[in-house]
Amino acid sequence: MDAKLVTVGGLRTLFVPCEAESVAVGLFVGSGSRHEPAKWAGISHLIEHMLFKGTPTRSALDITRAVEGRGGNFNAWTSEDATCFYAHLPCEYLDEAVDILADMYLNAALAPEEFAREREVVLEEIKMYEDDPGAVAAENLQRALFPLNPVGAPVAGSPETLNAFTPGILRDYIATHYTTATTVLVVAGRFAEADAVNLVANAFRAVRSRRARKLAFKKVDLSRPPVSEVFVAKDVKQTQLALGYRTFGIEDPRRYAATVLDAVLGRGMSSRLFQEVREKRGLSYDISSRLQFFQDAGMFTISAGLDARQVKPALDTIDRELKRLAAKNVGAAELKRTKEFLVGNFRLSHERVTSKMFYYGAMMLSRGCLVDPEAEIAGVRAVTADEVRAVAREIFTPGNRSLSRVDPK
Repeated sequence: MDAKLVTVGGLRTLFVPCEAESVAVGLFVGSGSRHEPAKWAGISHLIEHMLFKGTPTRSALDITRAVEGRGGNFNAWTSEDATCFYAHLPCEYLDEAVDILADMYLNAALAPEEFAREREVVLEEIKMYEDDPGAVAAENLQRALFPLNPVGAPVAGSPETLNAFTPGILRDYIATHYTTATTVLVVAGRFAEADAVNLVANAFRAVRSRRARKLAFKKVDLSRPPVSEVFVAKDVKQTQLALGYRTFGIEDPRRYAATVLDAVLGRGMSSRLFQEVREKRGLSYDISSRLQFFQDAGMFTISAGLDARQVKPALDTIDRELKRLAAKNVGAAELKRTKEFLVGNFRLSHERVTSKMFYYGAMMLSRGCLVDPEAEIAGVRAVTADEVRAVAREIFTPGNRSLSRVDPK
């Protein structure tokens, strides 16, 4: 593992050198939608948007042009557990990437006119997802799996909460949530370490220092049963199906077996669901599974789009495959093939500097330490057929299941 953790001016900074023609710089803040009080739902996502809207020395257009004008790309995302801002540029522009991200993070202007305009942008973003039946099915599923918990609420918030925000509320939230205690900076690509350390030290010299600790959040109560079914009718031509089960969190050692289970079931065209639902029966064009972990829980989801008349045979086929995985060990050849798929996919993704940046940033936030990629690979390789069956039996139980559907009117 070439990654190195250095504390620069109180800011945890990961340097990940590798042979490349570019550099990726990511700011990871351990503050997401689940850390928000209900009355401020969506504030993390709105802050993500507002940090692009200018500082006292740079307009929003200046920020964008500084990156795109050098052939780079610039983006951000907000999840339940975190917010991330990142830039990917040719390696000779590392100084620009670090300086711009630091300026956004430390000096967001939050100008009233920009705030009012960007709030409208986020309201339109919410409408866009409301018009996407797959997104509606997924959002309703997450709410059903985690009732009365912020992890089940939409990351973007609602029109009601967004319209209650002011620039002052955002400024106060940033002051308490965007500190050295919650933030990790990752620099991945080709660079000279001494120069990079100096760049970070100068750019973040005004960073808000706070004793390291994770932000509090409401833990998922797994004793509370999920909502079993959510049906919505919309003006669409096919049914969007989202079937989900709750799982354990990111630090549980069973995550490796669950990852293998996910790949066996619904990752790729050779997966069981793709073969049984699409290839053998022609019930759906697209079907897949996904495993997502949070700090204290997770969710295993199966998604498909299909004709409303095919919902029952598709669900019957899915249920049959889930029961088969819980009842019978995966064969040696299939288990080996699945592990090689996961390991190969992981290694290929790590040829990209952005993937390295995301991996190390996410691991530092979720696990609080450097995690060697080879240790993750070893964890997958060590999974046994018995462990896959055991985790399938635990996850795929009727009382742990929610079904979300968006049907044609």
